[in-house]
Amino acid sequence: MKVHVKKNDKVMVISGKDKGKVSEVIAVLPKTGKVLVRDVNMVKKHKKPSRANMNGGIIETEAPIFSAKVMLYCEKCKAVTRVSKKITEDGSKVRVCKKCGTVL
Repeated sequence: MKVHVKKNDKVMVISGKDKGKVSEVIAVLPKTGKVLVRDVNMVKKHKKPSRANMNGGIIETEAPIFSAKVMLYCEKCKAVTRVSKKITEDGSKVRVCKKCGTVL
């Protein structure tokens, strides 16, 4: 499955319990078509004490969400946007905001 966002992209959640939150992508899981977004889809995990985590307990962590539930967020427009690709003068491809033309 192809994922339309990359690591460290600013995204907005467009559906689900965290709708409207703007945050950054922590990790992309292309095999499952999911992404990890900072402070979105928080779940509680019960952890046993171990050498790495001495006291254990209930830990809150992010769970993956489908990439279709997030859209790229343009800082200049302050809105979600689709992406087009543009070739610059030096021959490199860049992602560009469809609304304002800013390089993302």
